[in-house]
Formats: sequence, C-alpha cells, structure tokens
Amino acid sequence: MIYKTEFDYKPDEHENERASNSYIMSLVALMAGLPLPIINLIATLIFYVGNLRSTYFVRWHCIQALLSQVSVLIMNSFAFWWTISIFFGSDLINNNYISYIMVVFLFNLTEFIATVYTAIQTRKGIHVEWWLYGRLANILCKS
Repeated sequence: MIYKTEFDYKPDEHENERASNSYIMSLVALMAGLPLPIINLIATLIFYVGNLRSTYFVRWHCIQALLSQVSVLIMNSFAFWWTISIFFGSDLINNNYISYIMVVFLFNLTEFIATVYTAIQTRKGIHVEWWLYGRLANILCKS
C-alpha cells in the first residue's frame, strides 16, 4: 500500500526534483541492466551516496528507493540464477519454477507502477510512503 502524507515543511522545487530522480534512477538502471539485477541496486546506491548531504526529504526518498531495490535484487537474483541453472541443464522447468517466475513478474510490475507513481507524486512535492519501505526509511533516515 502507498500512503500520501505531508512533511512538516514544503520542499523546494529542486528538492522535489532530486527526490523524484531517486525513483527515476532505479527505472533507468532497470532498463540498462535488465539481465543483471545488481545494476539497479548499485545505481540507486550511488545516487543515495551522492545525496547524503541533501535535505531530509531527498535523503528519505533516496532511502525508500534503495530499500525497494534491495527486495527487487533478492527476488530477481533468485529467478535469474534459477533460470541459468535450467538453461545449463542441472534443473528442469517445473511448476515451482513457473509459479515463482509469475510471482517475480507480478512483483516487478507492481514495483514498476509504484515507482512511476511515486516519482510523479514526489515531483509535485507530495510525500509518498510505501507500506514496508516507508517505515524502514523512517527508522534509517536521520533528520
């Protein structure tokens, strides 16, 4: 679930743009490094490190984008290596594999839609908090 909330202050236009770019970065990295799931995480991590001295609003959204990429990395890595093991003959395609690939596809599709939505809303200055990642970002981000 996604929650729209208000920050204590109204972020400036450049803050909105930087916070929105943290989500756009993960989408661009997804398209550039599709077969290798680690590329998304590295690109988002580099963007986060580059914004460590930014305002709380920007850092918070960088952390939320980074946390979402960690879960995407875990799910996609498992699917990637399972597929590689099938191609090179040590495993067979079975119902478990097909089910997992369908779940990964739905998870990636949902994450993609949520990322686009969040990038658009954040660009407008609206604070969007994801269900699990937002709570973790609240814990990890220091004001």
